[in-house]
Amino acid sequence: MSIEIKNLSWEVGNKSIIENISLTINRGEIITILGPNGAGKSSFLRLISGDLKGSKGEIFFDKSNLDEISIQDRSFMRSVMSQSQEIVYDFSVKEIIEMGWIERGISTYSEDFEEAVDRISLDCSVNDLLEQSFNTLSGGEKRRVHFARTLIQLWRPSGSDDPRYMFLDEPTANLDILHEQKMMKLIEKKRDEGIGILLILHDLNLAAKYSDKIAIFKNGHLVSIGTPKEVLTEETLTDVYDVSMKIDENPFRINYY
Repeated sequence: MSIEIKNLSWEVGNKSIIENISLTINRGEIITILGPNGAGKSSFLRLISGDLKGSKGEIFFDKSNLDEISIQDRSFMRSVMSQSQEIVYDFSVKEIIEMGWIERGISTYSEDFEEAVDRISLDCSVNDLLEQSFNTLSGGEKRRVHFARTLIQLWRPSGSDDPRYMFLDEPTANLDILHEQKMMKLIEKKRDEGIGILLILHDLNLAAKYSDKIAIFKNGHLVSIGTPKEVLTEETLTDVYDVSMKIDENPFRINYY
């Protein structure tokens, strides 16, 4: 099972934002998109989540055309964590997390609701914030709460083989080192549970450490895709970012100057 993106393009007016991109997101795999500002990364994520309609190309979720999947069914198959998710009303942290819960009319789901909220809140290190107003939190705390909401949307009973995908746009923004590493290890855990994960990151070394595959975007084009060591070369990175890059092989690390 996978998401197949075929020849996807998107134009605004006469400007091409995404041009003829094809790639596959497999279940049980982390794909990270890298690229400079304006490369089309967030637009691509919004296209494959169904928030935007492409000008050309097709997107298939497990062989079903995205255009033919209802909004309700999309929300059951994939969860999305965007860069900016401001909350106007004064909800508590627990209420924000609970907004991600989807039962889909299956009564057995509700039996585990409280346990799922408690477990995910603990995993995301927000269990001590549940009764606090969301709008009083720091930027990093808000990111962790939204990540918890994203995870609970994909919660399933043990043994479920429902297709699940997670799209995360700069999930580690505003996080300190401790919570950054905790989040990335939790993302790895969800990968190992069979969830297909698409990440957008700016930290090249973080991407190299945690990704199964990396796709590099520039000016709306897919420049390269493959394993971290295949894609993260000095030549490619220097060209894409217009900054001189140096790669240390053992341990693998990217430096710029």
